[in-house]
Amino acid sequence: MSNGPERRPDAPFTGKFIFNVGGLEIGSFSEVSGLSVEVEVEEVQEGGQNHFVHKLPGRMSWPPLVLKRGVADSDNLFEWFAETSGEGFSGQGDKLERREGEVVLLDYAGEPARRWQFIDAFPTRWSGPTFAAGSTDVALEELEIVHHGFRPGS
Repeated sequence: MSNGPERRPDAPFTGKFIFNVGGLEIGSFSEVSGLSVEVEVEEVQEGGQNHFVHKLPGRMSWPPLVLKRGVADSDNLFEWFAETSGEGFSGQGDKLERREGEVVLLDYAGEPARRWQFIDAFPTRWSGPTFAAGSTDVALEELEIVHHGFRPGS
């Protein structure tokens, strides 16, 4: 006996993400872009075949991941960037340590709804807030990360 129609789960809320790198939580973010992949297509013409051109998969390209959030009191975001650039990079003998990371989409209750795990990631750009005396805008920081691909997480 049913107590009414079966309730379907709500679609995940797209308003909050957590970003982890190497097991360290870098922070929560209000905007994430760059979750996409594109496969180049190579066209091969075959002699005598005039109805179509063969299309073969080529290299995959992964755009940078861009994370945005209001400025937080944690320095994990900037510290990771500093490790992979400038004195942090030269202090490691000019060797770049690429890391695994993940973006975790949270549902309305703040529980993980979906994960994307990144391979060989490192930050390439960090920008802090713009200050203006008369502004009421939220102070934002932004991090751009390059990687060698992602896979769905569990």
